[in-house]
Amino acid sequence: MKRIIQPALLLATLAFAAAPAFTPPFRGYDPGTFPVQIANPSVQPAGYAFAIWGLIYLWLIAHAAYGLIKRRGDPAFVKPAVPLTLSVLLGTVWLAIAVAAPIPAAVAIIAMAALAVYAYVIADPAQDPWFLSAPLAIYAGWLTAASAVSTGVILAGYGILPDTTAALTMLGIVLIIAIAMQIKGPDLPIYGATIVWAIVGIVVKSWGTNPTVAYAALAGAVVMALVTLAQLRRPTVR
Repeated sequence: MKRIIQPALLLATLAFAAAPAFTPPFRGYDPGTFPVQIANPSVQPAGYAFAIWGLIYLWLIAHAAYGLIKRRGDPAFVKPAVPLTLSVLLGTVWLAIAVAAPIPAAVAIIAMAALAVYAYVIADPAQDPWFLSAPLAIYAGWLTAASAVSTGVILAGYGILPDTTAALTMLGIVLIIAIAMQIKGPDLPIYGATIVWAIVGIVVKSWGTNPTVAYAALAGAVVMALVTLAQLRRPTVR
């Protein structure tokens, strides 16, 4: 396993980055697949926020290539490679699932997020923060937010919670998880900064349509930003 996991990670990451070219454009779950049709779910960020995927793809490819070429067999890179490979393999097929099947897609993205967060937590930022922990941080941060968005859309779409309540509930859950991760996890601000990016996307999306969600998200973004900035004041890496 140790001999093949890093090449496998690079191949899986390249497939992950290429997958959008072979699937229909994804702009959110089709409202027509839900009993309660909501054209613009309040929990969903503005479209521009998804541009972060370009950076995520490039950074993950750099991580996998650098690990294979420069740090092959290094336990620091091998250790998180298994959960990360499983996560990006799920990501390779996620878009194809999401177009037609929201519930399986939500389950898949939660699994992707759990694996990504685990890979991030077990990676040692002292080893190589920019090629090891940083790409895992941005990937894990975005998937933390994305899995909550996916769940919130489903909760509202199936009438389990009203749209606003679903958005506020998932926003609260994201903040609890992200703040705990930022305080107790690796000493990197990138994870928290990614969460802020996602939440600000919700502010922008809801500003003119759902002030309750917009103001709550704005408050959440400020809190997350303060926690993340406090990270920069830590004198040493644990």
